[in-house]
Amino acid sequence: MECYYCKGAMVRGKTTYTMNGRGYHLLIDEVPAWICQQCGEVYFEGEEVDIIQDLIKTIDSKLAKAQLAKPKPPT
Repeated sequence: MECYYCKGAMVRGKTTYTMNGRGYHLLIDEVPAWICQQCGEVYFEGEEVDIIQDLIKTIDSKLAKAQLAKPKPPT
């Protein structure tokens, strides 16, 4: 496999997935990925992407429910 950006060699390894936003920070360690040996660019395969997206949807849903459950301050 060849890196899209630098054309370097990609090797299978594990990396940390990081997401900031939506009111929280998400870090998932040891995610299988293709990693460029030249520039460090990371590619996730479809299965990993699907799992991560499902996890984010679950977190977003739970946070939305938690926000609805909070009592509103008196006006």
